[in-house]
Amino acid sequence: MVNLKNALGADELTDKKVGLSRALLAEFFGTLLLNFFVCGTVVTGSVVAISLCVGLVVAVVIQTIGHISGGHINPAVTCGLVVIGKVPIIRGVLYVVAQCAGAIAGSAIIRALSADTMEAFLGVVKLSHGITPVQGFGIEFFLALLLVLVVCGACDAAKPDSKGIAPLLIGLSVSVGHLAGIPRTGAGMNPARSLGSAVVMGVFDNHWVYWVGPIMGGIAGALIYVHAIGPAKQPEIPARTYASVATDEKELQNLASRKNASLA
Repeated sequence: MVNLKNALGADELTDKKVGLSRALLAEFFGTLLLNFFVCGTVVTGSVVAISLCVGLVVAVVIQTIGHISGGHINPAVTCGLVVIGKVPIIRGVLYVVAQCAGAIAGSAIIRALSADTMEAFLGVVKLSHGITPVQGFGIEFFLALLLVLVVCGACDAAKPDSKGIAPLLIGLSVSVGHLAGIPRTGAGMNPARSLGSAVVMGVFDNHWVYWVGPIMGGIAGALIYVHAIGPAKQPEIPARTYASVATDEKELQNLASRKNASLA
């Protein structure tokens, strides 16, 4: 019962010290910025420019709100961390709601500030010609798998040396995913990001691909890191051998005898 209570995290709803409301606001604002800038860059039509923009925005947002909410800004990341017990279930559900709301707001703002002729370039993801929904699912699965693997590795508590560059590493993984994914699926990689554009533009073709694929990939990435690759381990303190213990005891005895001799 205690484990279930901790897994749910219901106490966070009433405990003001955990800062859940601030974390939800951070996730909302983070995905708002993500959709605003990414959807605003799609008009360039350049795969490299879009990929670079997504990676940089993700890195900047994580650096800004990471200490508040963890900087998930992606339901695939949140679901992966929930499954391996890094995030309580209730917090995870609320994160996804906040992320989706923020993504919709970000897409709505960029549409309101864009000319009518740009409405076809507001980040609606769709399968490329010849790509089946099953193939699209596979692409989105592996894009999110890579992302969550990098998140787990870069943010591993036993690797403090990578903490400072974690946002950049995560952002680069997102850029890599978009370079491979845009020509095939438009690179959703983030269900909230995809939902924001879909809601604002009213286009939901094969939308399930952009939810099921990334979430399953995110869960798989988290499980692979924890149970297959294995998280980093804290440096072990060298075991004291019998010889070292005996030497220490002999030195203590010598010091004691010298002290007694001086007192006499």
